[in-house]
Amino acid sequence: MFKIIKWLVLAIVILGLAATAVIYGVLSISLPALDGNGRSTHVSQTVKISRDQLGQAVISAENRLDAAYGLGFAHGQDRFFQMDLLRRNAAGELSELFGKAALGLDKKMRFHQLRKRSAAIVEQLPEADQALLTSYAAGVNEGLAQVGFSSFEYLLTGAEQKPWRSEDSLLVIYSMYLDLQTATFERDQALIQIADIYGPEMVSFLTQPSQYQAALDGSTLAPYNLTIPEFPKQTLQALLRIDANQERGSNNWAVTGQLTTTGAGMLSDDMHLSMAVPVIWYRAQLNYAMSEKVSQVTGVSLPGTPAIVVGTNNNIAWGFTNGYLDTADWVALTDNSKTWQEVEQIALPDGSIEEYKLTLSEYGPVREINSKPYALSWVGHQPYAVDMNLLKLEQATTVDDALLIASEVGIPVQNLMVVDSQGNAGWKNMGAIPGRIKPSELAVQENDYSTLWQHNEQQRPEVKNPVDGRLWTGNSRVVSALDDQRFGNGGYALGARSSQIRDRLYEKQHFNEANFNQLQHDNQARFLQPWHSLLLQQLNKNSTANQQYIKELENWQGCACATSIGYTLVRRYRDEVINSVFTAMQANLQAQGGSLKYVKRDLEPAIWQLIEQQPDSWLNPQFADWDAQLTDSFSQVVSNLSKEFGSNLKGWQWGTVNELVIEHPFAQQIPQLSKLLNMPTAPGFGDSYMPAVQGRSFGASQRFIAQPGHLENAIMAIPGGQSGHPLSPFYRAGFDDYVAAKPTPLLPQTLMHEITILPANEL
Repeated sequence: MFKIIKWLVLAIVILGLAATAVIYGVLSISLPALDGNGRSTHVSQTVKISRDQLGQAVISAENRLDAAYGLGFAHGQDRFFQMDLLRRNAAGELSELFGKAALGLDKKMRFHQLRKRSAAIVEQLPEADQALLTSYAAGVNEGLAQVGFSSFEYLLTGAEQKPWRSEDSLLVIYSMYLDLQTATFERDQALIQIADIYGPEMVSFLTQPSQYQAALDGSTLAPYNLTIPEFPKQTLQALLRIDANQERGSNNWAVTGQLTTTGAGMLSDDMHLSMAVPVIWYRAQLNYAMSEKVSQVTGVSLPGTPAIVVGTNNNIAWGFTNGYLDTADWVALTDNSKTWQEVEQIALPDGSIEEYKLTLSEYGPVREINSKPYALSWVGHQPYAVDMNLLKLEQATTVDDALLIASEVGIPVQNLMVVDSQGNAGWKNMGAIPGRIKPSELAVQENDYSTLWQHNEQQRPEVKNPVDGRLWTGNSRVVSALDDQRFGNGGYALGARSSQIRDRLYEKQHFNEANFNQLQHDNQARFLQPWHSLLLQQLNKNSTANQQYIKELENWQGCACATSIGYTLVRRYRDEVINSVFTAMQANLQAQGGSLKYVKRDLEPAIWQLIEQQPDSWLNPQFADWDAQLTDSFSQVVSNLSKEFGSNLKGWQWGTVNELVIEHPFAQQIPQLSKLLNMPTAPGFGDSYMPAVQGRSFGASQRFIAQPGHLENAIMAIPGGQSGHPLSPFYRAGFDDYVAAKPTPLLPQTLMHEITILPANEL
């Protein structure tokens, strides 16, 4: 019997090893070749695609068209599935890969009809830009063809790898629009619902300006000076969790040459996005000739597009944060409004078609809000929303050049921060801004709709070389109080991050790359100090029962540090107080298909007024008084943490609660592959409302620091590797340095691989 068991165990082990060998064998044949020679009819002269030890792609070409081909070739080899997801996401075509489970998301995206818009815009682009997209697409398809075998994602889904087309590159840009600006029109919808249910006075109360304002000109918006609106009589209501919309944003700042040893301007930029495997950005350096000058552009590209999005050409360095200007209006329709229907056909894996009926109007697609029809007028629907003008930054030699380009670029509106080797620094909104001059957070009547929506705004504020030599943005209001009336609030960040960055910049009179790297990792919890004081005050009312929690709060370190238990308690306490106070409003909105999710970031001033004034109408009816409600919020914190992480307080350390978990899209569906596909987990460091932004799968998608003309110490840290193939040596390259806050070099290091592509007609 013992021998039988022994042989069974041995057989299972052998079968397991054989299965593993098969999996690795199948994966290995889809690894791209990194060395060799080839020919193409799509290049005019020799193109070289080299890679260093991080897998950074170094493209060498004789002209920009061939450089686009080379970058496309590298993207096609390393990131095609990611690119496919981006174009399908924007077009509403994920159901063809994942079946009916993706229908809800696809219908949400088909509302915008971005496939049709992309195809139409391509036809309107200048011939030079069309040629660039054609060359890039050819590179993608030939890079993919070189691999020879479908990647494992396609083997698992059984889906077909469809060729890349020029319009797909525009869809990738649209995918960023959806990521960065959906919150703008969803926030407006929530405010329309709140005004409909509670009146416009409630909207003013909930969206009042905060104490955290960091506009570049120092201006502040007038504080809210009205009484707190009465809240309608509440009924007993189960406590609801109000999720916060992830703040798709970023930090950037700059100093002029008067504050650096080299005399060059210095830039810092870290873009905050959801993190997955592979990470969204792709390291690249383009080397090509233009107008008899050699250009070298180094930074990060967005796979699916032929541009360096953030980087430097050694004359200037540039970076972005999401602008959050008001780029959308809901137009209230009537029975007399002209509308019509179109049918969008959504393909499924079995070849069947799901039809989605979409109502349209002359202002945009139509959605019901509180059972009333509204049309969405959004800058993303305009013909000027997307173009290839971002590439013009590659040839800019001064800050003035870059600021001049800003008004012409078709991308989601961003805060462009730019410095040059001569010591200049500047800021300006870059991207598509509707020309209409009266933005509104509430509904617009048809009679007030402006035809200026069809025009991209050319006149925009800018700041160059401020007297004190410092510039900063962090998704809060950057423009003056006067300009705020013109450009509107599209969901600005509260301003705590920007204020902290600004204050840190004034603590020093001289800066180098190490100083900027330190500031990018600043996790001091300034914003939560008042909440820390409030919680201590509440717990000290029963200090004996709360002794262990009080001890952790007294030793909380005042930061979102990995070992801090006190930080976890304060952070969770704020959330539970907001949940408790606004549960009735959340319930009413949910009954109308809405949520406070997109308004939650605005609630800080209002919640403090409610805590301090304690109006009876806002008291949750399950509590006798506000003190009982605030005490119960902490009980909720303890209960929830115990359920999630156990009753031992050591398991409540912020590094555990906010652990960095960067996963491949397939890892949750196939847990057996998670070890192979995911990045290693790392203790949480940072949070919202501080420069070091980090959530469980959210945070700085790259960290960039550069002084043009002095790039030997420039930094580009990314939380993941270049390749999307799990067996590639570049799959996780750079991740360990990122989590350790090491200064990963921007410039390519020793080149290890090289592919040479010759023109097909060259002997």
